[in-house]
Amino acid sequence: MQELVLKIEGMSCNHCKMAVEQALKTLQGVKSAEVDLGSNSAKVAFDPQLVDRGKLKQAIEEAGYDVVD
Repeated sequence: MQELVLKIEGMSCNHCKMAVEQALKTLQGVKSAEVDLGSNSAKVAFDPQLVDRGKLKQAIEEAGYDVVD
């Protein structure tokens, strides 16, 4: 398992938090995803053999939010 913290722009409420967490959790290989609205970030635990940073970023962007590199 690997952990990664992604900075995200565009989240402002609990609905945003849940949308991002759900988008990440639907990816095969993601064990957990916790969004912190205070720091505008998501902490993701995942299996790097099944999913990578690019796929995590894509899932967040498809949910309507921006990942800050």
